[in-house]
Amino acid sequence: MDAAALEVDALKFAKLAVINDQTGKYKEAVFYYKEAAQALIYAEMAGSTLENIQDKINEYQDRVQALYTAVEAQNIETLKSKQQLDLERARFLVTQAFEEDAKENAEEAIELYSEAVELCLNTSNETTDQNLQTKLKQLARQALDRAESLKESMSKSSVKDKISTPKPSQPARPYLPLGSDFSLNDKPSSVKSNLTQSSEPARQRYTSEEIEVLRKTSKINGIEYVPFMSVDLKERFAFPMPYSDRYGKLALSPKQKAIFSRWVRPDEITNNPIMIYTVSSFSIKQTIVSDCSFVASLAISAAYERRYNKKLITSIIYPQNKKGEPEYNPCGKYMVKLHINGVPRKVIIDDFLPVDHNGELLCSYSNNKNELWVSLIEKAYMKVMGGYDFPGSNSNIDLHALTGWIPERIAMHSGNQAFDKESTFRMLYQRFHKGDVLITTATGVMTEEEGEKWGLVPTHAYAVLDIREYKTLRFLQLKNPWSHLRWKGRFCENDERSWTPELQKYLNFDPRTAQKIDNGIFWITWDDLCQYYDVIYLSWNPSLFKESTCIHRMTLHKIENLLHWLFTRMMAKKFTTQVYAACKFTFSKIPTPCTINKRINGQWKGQSAGGCGNFRDTHKNNPMYQFHVEKAGPLLTELRGPRQYSVGFEVVTVSTNGDPGPSGFQKKSSGDYRCGFCYLEIESIPAGVYNIIPTTFLPAQEGPFFLDFNSSIAIKVSQLQ
Repeated sequence: MDAAALEVDALKFAKLAVINDQTGKYKEAVFYYKEAAQALIYAEMAGSTLENIQDKINEYQDRVQALYTAVEAQNIETLKSKQQLDLERARFLVTQAFEEDAKENAEEAIELYSEAVELCLNTSNETTDQNLQTKLKQLARQALDRAESLKESMSKSSVKDKISTPKPSQPARPYLPLGSDFSLNDKPSSVKSNLTQSSEPARQRYTSEEIEVLRKTSKINGIEYVPFMSVDLKERFAFPMPYSDRYGKLALSPKQKAIFSRWVRPDEITNNPIMIYTVSSFSIKQTIVSDCSFVASLAISAAYERRYNKKLITSIIYPQNKKGEPEYNPCGKYMVKLHINGVPRKVIIDDFLPVDHNGELLCSYSNNKNELWVSLIEKAYMKVMGGYDFPGSNSNIDLHALTGWIPERIAMHSGNQAFDKESTFRMLYQRFHKGDVLITTATGVMTEEEGEKWGLVPTHAYAVLDIREYKTLRFLQLKNPWSHLRWKGRFCENDERSWTPELQKYLNFDPRTAQKIDNGIFWITWDDLCQYYDVIYLSWNPSLFKESTCIHRMTLHKIENLLHWLFTRMMAKKFTTQVYAACKFTFSKIPTPCTINKRINGQWKGQSAGGCGNFRDTHKNNPMYQFHVEKAGPLLTELRGPRQYSVGFEVVTVSTNGDPGPSGFQKKSSGDYRCGFCYLEIESIPAGVYNIIPTTFLPAQEGPFFLDFNSSIAIKVSQLQ
């Protein structure tokens, strides 16, 4: 986004801030002052020549501080009555009826008008407020008049309908073709009822096998999530009574249950609910749901939309107005489009949200409590994942679900010999500023003492909001999804000695101002990030793969390894594979069966959960399983356990049949721990005897996390000929 556009944003937000400030709407004023300040910060970074820009930034931030007391006083407000809420629903019904009317969907429009009339009349009889009664009756009269007019028009045309060719019956819900950029075909008229037929080019059509796979993969955690198609844009959102999800409330996590009070709708905690004030990464706040990688992904997607004006977030929430903008629905029904199991899928939710005894939300939310998009997108994702009792994932999975962009993971730990710090930074810097990629990063394993010392959370995801170079220094701006707790090392807000006036101006960072508010946003050098962080997650814009040159670090060798693993998995189950690459390659099914196909099952509980190799005292408690390799060759080992536990394993050589040669090894690890599943592929393993040692993320003595681990593990060893 250029400096001029950012200046326009800043002016717009500043005007809104002043208007809300003058009218006593202090919560809204605080929100807009923050956004105005942030827009000016980015404008200055982009080369803005506005005079006294830093003074304006400080002025807005100072006003935010001054308004905090007033905001706290406003937290207690009189909520709207049931009858006032009924009037809002009736208006929404009429609005939706107008839209169907304009589309010449007369029957649907009449039904909506009629429901609005009935709701208005019933509510009018319930209230003694004369002003409210007048509004309800006026709305009912307008809706009734239009409904009667439509009925009369339909009656006059009934004779013509009888002699005209009858319309074909509504076809079955078609699976519309999806382009390589995951865009929807918004004109379903060309799609025939036969799922395998389409007027679209053959390369964009689903085969019968793909359709069958899509059907099977639509059921997730007991609920069917069908692929999102043009027909879903006609989803009905208006109802006389507030909508409730037929699958009930989402399962809560143990932390939520401990302080849970009740489920509320937005109109029970605020008088002015709205879907989106402005898409901002700075307003997003994670609470006690363990979905830091998802919230970080949401933040970086919002930052991208704001910077490049590409609708990554606002395009996936429904209902939408005529401008394609998500809107608040007083009837409580929403639809979110998420990329799950290979294609965009529709997720229907209601607007019930969990709160504690103080009325505070127990889910992620916007700092502007009237704004709903953060909480509702998170709820949709948590519904697919089985509820708020979510063990966590990683940003590759979460960013793909939100955007459909192509994931890549770069390990930065010392065990990854392929990691090149210099070339990786150069690639990140160039591609980030071209808008080609979304980036998050995550810390690795560290003790609580280390985390406290450096202001970092172990195994925690962070959004990468900016990347900058200043002379010999290289910086990344990160956001902690918690919206508090920042880096305490070099160039933190308390390290005033490192912050020269020139550097402060270049990065638009004032340490003294930052000391006043901990918003979880900080600058960290690339060298420090590589030392204390473990992995970088990238999501690439799919349109980049149309280019003829290689755009990132995924080599052909990596692709071949990935496909080798995928096709090995496909031998047991049906999958489809969609591959993007910047270089030509071919692939086919593996023709030969396994010579080893061994499955090991065992119990893993209590003291047997001895932790990884860093914990020498308890590591010996881990279970151990042995297998024999009769013939040298490639080996694939998989470990499965309950998803709520992070697991890994080691393969240790006991003995080999003769000289192991260059492919011999003493020990190999499955690498980073994963929730419920991990694997290790060895390109060539010598014939011999080997032990497998499955391990947990932490030893049992570290806390109650593993004390209840009483589940079966399954280890599968497969060797290809």
